[in-house]
Amino acid sequence: MTGGPLVVLVGPMGSGKSTVGALLAERLGVPYRDTDADIVAAEGREISDIFIEDGEEHFRALERDAVAAALAGHGGVLALGGGAVLDAETRALLAGLPVAYLSMDVDEAVRRVGLNTARPLLAVNPRRQWRELMEARRHLYTEVARAVVTTDDRTPEEVADAVLAVLDLKKDA
Repeated sequence: MTGGPLVVLVGPMGSGKSTVGALLAERLGVPYRDTDADIVAAEGREISDIFIEDGEEHFRALERDAVAAALAGHGGVLALGGGAVLDAETRALLAGLPVAYLSMDVDEAVRRVGLNTARPLLAVNPRRQWRELMEARRHLYTEVARAVVTTDDRTPEEVADAVLAVLDLKKDA
C-alpha cells in the first residue's frame, strides 16, 4: 500500500481532469490513474452504457468502490469522475489529501463538452443540465479540495502549472 496519491483531481466533466492529470503525472514522474477508466476496464463497457443498462445508482456504487481502491493503492496522480464527490464515504476518504478542484464556467463547459451524447447526464439541454449539476456539486468539490484551480481560458499546461504551484509540488520530482 502507498501513502496515497500525490494529487487527486476533482471537477465537472470536461474540466480537463484526464488531460491535466496525465501532464501532472509526467511532470512528477509518477503513474496516472483515472477512476472512470478503471470502471470501464472492470465492466468491459462504457460509462454511458452502465448508466443506460443498470442505472445511475449502480454506477455510483461501482464508482465508490473504484475510488476507494484507487485512493488506497495509487501513489501517483488520480483523476476522479465528475460525480464521485456525491458520495459521503468518498468525501470522507478525500479528507486531508492533496485534492485540486478544476473549475470552469458554463460557457467553457458547453464549449468543451458540447452536445456529447456519451455524457449521459448532459443528453438533453446540456447548458441547463450542466448548471443544475454544478448547483448540486460545486459545494462538494470545494469541500474536498485543498485548492481550486480555474481552467477557463487556460491551456492544460497552464492548469498543470497552477496545480503544481498551489499544492506546492515540484516538477520532475
